[in-house]
Amino acid sequence: WVNPTKRPSASSSGRAPAGPLDDDAGRITRMHALAKWVPGDHLGLDIPADADALRDGGTAFLTEAFRRAGALGADNAVVNLELAEFRGGSTGRKAQLTVSYGKPCDLPGELFVKFSRDFDDPGRDLGRSQMALEVRFALLTRTPGFPIAVPRCLFADFHDGSGTGLLVTDRIQYGCNGIEPKYHKCTDHSMPDPLGHYRAVFTALACLAGTHKAGDLSDRDFSVDMRQLSVGERAPHTPEQLQRRVDQLTEFATRQPELLPANTVAPEFLSRLRADVALIPGRVDRLWELLGADRDYVALCHWNANVDNAWFWRDRDELACGLLDWGCVGEMNLAMAIWGCLCSAETDMWNNHLDSLLEHFIVEYAAAGGPRLDANTLRTHLIGYVAIMGTAWLLDVPRFLQQLLPDPVTDRFDARIADSEQARSRLLMMTNFLNLWERFDVRGVLA
Repeated sequence: WVNPTKRPSASSSGRAPAGPLDDDAGRITRMHALAKWVPGDHLGLDIPADADALRDGGTAFLTEAFRRAGALGADNAVVNLELAEFRGGSTGRKAQLTVSYGKPCDLPGELFVKFSRDFDDPGRDLGRSQMALEVRFALLTRTPGFPIAVPRCLFADFHDGSGTGLLVTDRIQYGCNGIEPKYHKCTDHSMPDPLGHYRAVFTALACLAGTHKAGDLSDRDFSVDMRQLSVGERAPHTPEQLQRRVDQLTEFATRQPELLPANTVAPEFLSRLRADVALIPGRVDRLWELLGADRDYVALCHWNANVDNAWFWRDRDELACGLLDWGCVGEMNLAMAIWGCLCSAETDMWNNHLDSLLEHFIVEYAAAGGPRLDANTLRTHLIGYVAIMGTAWLLDVPRFLQQLLPDPVTDRFDARIADSEQARSRLLMMTNFLNLWERFDVRGVLA
């Protein structure tokens, strides 16, 4: 959906009109960009769908956008901008935006821009609807006294009809002014004090969820079908398809014996896993009912709070953190947020600290205004969710890795794995999924 009649003019965009030296390709490119404007559903301003359109909108658009969002006063304006686009994440396009203002103000000049759309990659563009709730959440974070640290929102809006969204926030300056360096997904072996960092993330997750349960964030609706919170859609697997994937896992373990812990590839476990997964298709509806039945365990949560979606600093000798990248934010079972945080942790974190982290979450959730939870129930929900999610997505990892690694490798720190976020993340998340299944009575949860 485009609205070609609602475009900023060249004179108001901060860019000069086309001159005689502009070639046809340049003119076509500009016309293509200028057509990519849609009306935002929340703030009533036409928004650009990609970086080229934002450049054409220029300082005039940013000034009006920041004013409309309440971030910039009517007596001030954006007077200069520089935009550098980059690829990252699983959906949409991103850019670094640097701006300056006509008058001194407390607004940041180093900004992050997120578009819901990726017109060059249809697969990534399919995830554009994830930004709908993210925009709603970003607008909520402007509430005074918001309970956790998030990037400051200068503008956010979304057009539901096309799935087009735009988010402009403060850019976190990792490694500066007391903020720790950025930690990348599935590289906790190089992160100092991993347990302290996960406790900090659990504190933030529990604080937001508990505040929501207390009714202090009830002015916006974040209800959502929890089944839709995913990076994509997948047709349900049959029992036979799942069992074939376990067979592929067994073959992979034989060919790459150094890549998985012994307990996750022991013959007796793989036999049990093969029998258990055949139950999943007939139990999925029941598991989702379990996750939604007790509303004490459903609250507003970050769906994917890996340490790479956080930033950390010391506050009175305690680690504190803020959370970013709020795609798929919404009301969900707390176990979904816990898996989203811990799925990329080292397996030893699960083995040695899961109980203490769950108890820490329970304490912080109650302190923020949420009801007192039962640790066994929360753990049962976690196992149920991992059974659904892991069989839907993570049993495909062996086939992916077989194609990547035709020959045996010595360990998961082989460069072909360690230097690829996709490879190392899939391997470690699958390992954690298998380890959880081996350690706990999944069949009892499925019953």
